[in-house]
Amino acid sequence: MSATLSSTKAAATLRTSARVSVELLLVLVMAAVALWLLGQMWSVVWPLIVGLLLTTLTWPLARLLRRRGWRPALAASVVTVLFLLLVSGIVALIAVPVASQSGELADGVVEGIQKLREWAAGPPLNIGDDQLSGAFDASIDRIQSSAGSMVTAVVTGVSTVLNGVITAVLALFLMFFFLKDGPRFLPWLTRQLPGRLATDVPIVAARCWETLGAFVRSQAFVGLLDAVFIGLGLWILGVPLVLPLAVLTFVSAFVPIVGALFAGLVAVLIALVSNGLTDALIVLVIIIVVQQLEGNVFQPMIQSRGLGLHAAVILLAVALGGSLAGVVGSLLAVPLAALIAVAWNYLREQLSDPPQEPETDQAHPDAPVPS
Repeated sequence: MSATLSSTKAAATLRTSARVSVELLLVLVMAAVALWLLGQMWSVVWPLIVGLLLTTLTWPLARLLRRRGWRPALAASVVTVLFLLLVSGIVALIAVPVASQSGELADGVVEGIQKLREWAAGPPLNIGDDQLSGAFDASIDRIQSSAGSMVTAVVTGVSTVLNGVITAVLALFLMFFFLKDGPRFLPWLTRQLPGRLATDVPIVAARCWETLGAFVRSQAFVGLLDAVFIGLGLWILGVPLVLPLAVLTFVSAFVPIVGALFAGLVAVLIALVSNGLTDALIVLVIIIVVQQLEGNVFQPMIQSRGLGLHAAVILLAVALGGSLAGVVGSLLAVPLAALIAVAWNYLREQLSDPPQEPETDQAHPDAPVPS
């Protein structure tokens, strides 16, 4: 005899599903409103995020100085100045060798263009000088006809650079204040919040800070691996400017996707104009292999250990962040996923039942059974 469907249970299931759907819809609406407000305040939020990331890099030294008896303002000032000197040294390490060999590189570029023309003129392309001149003239005409759009692009680029400089200056000031007054933030936050929030929010904030520091350290380690392997390949091939290229690779590792493409393009270009097409192709293969190992092996493994996230979650977070917000989304996807995981784990701890204590009145397994 087949069982009949209970109308009471079916109606209860539908009511429960409807209630959960409405609650989930309200949560999604609130999330959308929060993201909209975040976008409206992005000019302030972005320097704050950069300042926090820089603070996680410089806080260990500031903490060491404070433990040695330095005043907070003095420790923060010294660390900020040392950070500026380090950044300036990295820029000089990249710019000075490039400037000293700029003439050689320029001659190499001209020679490379001439070789490309000779190769295009031979089989199988058989492109003559007249065709190349015609293509060049057509390109000039097209550039002249699109002068207006080019001016707009230049203005947009200048505006982007100016915004980047303003963001960097604000982030440095915020880093100084975070280093100086950061330890007083959680006690102040505890005094401002009422009831249970005075306990929960500071605990979650402290855990988020530790997770953010783990993310920055793991990203720096991944960038170091990229710089070592790519720099070693460039050194074996005899490509010039190995040290500046390795430093550029390390720095660009903090900007996902675009950073790796930019550093790889520079390395391949220098290999092309200095060593020829064969070595440039070898450098391209080395960069592709290292980037694949980094993206699919090193980064997920290192970040999954430091952040407590599965490697698949990290890969999906980067893909989702890049599709939603481009390069910035890719940069912030992993730490944001880790912070969400921290908040979720704490909420689960608070909502879970305490573990059951074993009963003490049970007889010991080795005790004799009374007759």
